[in-house]
Amino acid sequence: MKLKSNEPFWLIKNGLMYSYPSLQANINTDILIVGSGITGSLIAHQCINAGHKVVLVDRRELVNGSSSATTSMLQYEIDVPLYKLIELVGEKQAVTCYQACATSITELDTIAKSIKSKAGFKNKKSLYFASSAKDLSWLKKEFEARKKAGFFVKWLNPETISNRYGIHNTHGGIISNLGASVDAFFLAHELMHYNCEKGLQIFDKTNITKVEYSSRSIKAETDKGYQIKAKKIIYCNGFESTEIIKESFVKLLSTYAIVSEQIPKSDIQKINKLLVWNTSDPYLYLRTTNDNRVLIGGEDEEFLDPEKRDKLIHKKTKKLEKEITKILPDIPFITDFSWAGTFGSTKDGLPYIGEHPDFPSSYFVLGFGGNGITFSVIGMQMVNSFLNRKKHHLSPYFKFGR
Repeated sequence: MKLKSNEPFWLIKNGLMYSYPSLQANINTDILIVGSGITGSLIAHQCINAGHKVVLVDRRELVNGSSSATTSMLQYEIDVPLYKLIELVGEKQAVTCYQACATSITELDTIAKSIKSKAGFKNKKSLYFASSAKDLSWLKKEFEARKKAGFFVKWLNPETISNRYGIHNTHGGIISNLGASVDAFFLAHELMHYNCEKGLQIFDKTNITKVEYSSRSIKAETDKGYQIKAKKIIYCNGFESTEIIKESFVKLLSTYAIVSEQIPKSDIQKINKLLVWNTSDPYLYLRTTNDNRVLIGGEDEEFLDPEKRDKLIHKKTKKLEKEITKILPDIPFITDFSWAGTFGSTKDGLPYIGEHPDFPSSYFVLGFGGNGITFSVIGMQMVNSFLNRKKHHLSPYFKFGR
């Protein structure tokens, strides 16, 4: 499955950071992690810290899947608004999930600092604005739900949004104090390199084609015929998990993103510490980068066809350029990079983290939607509980078959 097309900004910007060998021998380990994106790197970090012997493999070069194409916006907001999630799963459950995402942003900041990361983690505010008058009623309902849940939010009218942030063509919106951005591609590489020095074994270009499961262990085989025996296997392979789990549990879609040329810092000062997204369906989202560019994404399509998707990049680029001109008319936006990628949408906006009845000795950590990175942090904490044979309070909300 091709998860991205053209070359995303992060991959060009950072290049080949570290190189690792492919697997060329049979090996034994405590834990086998499949997938080297931000999820796999965080899970490996946790497992190494807990004293486990860990092997991580990826069928590609490291971090060349979805984590190289992500917009890396860290939000406590889930793709399904809080008031809707309350209707779906109940108030206590919904608020707990939102609070877990909020906590994970702080946790990721702590992790980044602990490894002396240079991935540019930056705390930001988050603006969720109404793109049309018809969305105002439910967005204000969302504002009240968040306020009741204890999140520090304020309602801003269109004039305030325009004067404070230079963002036009809104109908009002919610401003939250909690949000962040990071270069997830860079951070994933940093985490893996850091943990290699602590015993993590990494093999890229190593494609697992067969896994034998038992109640106490697994045996994986690569396309070159080498075997990896482990007590547990943890799948952190995102959308490619649909190749393993045949039931329908996530809807895969195509999304598009563009990044501008570098812009004078004074021109983007008003939005430099802000994440922005709107109520359009599909929604648009934007942020600045640490090297003074503007990134905007959206224009999602409800299909997964790499050839068809790629043919739309030029058309989608033009549409996104038109949108950025309407929203930020005072910023000189000239496209420097454009790409497409795959993302997933679940029925309730929540991830799938935990065991699956068809795969003994296995865990899945599959974060989808706009919260992929924050879900990965939550998954790291949940896996730690699983490996210690402890229950986690979020398991009922993130389990398969929920």
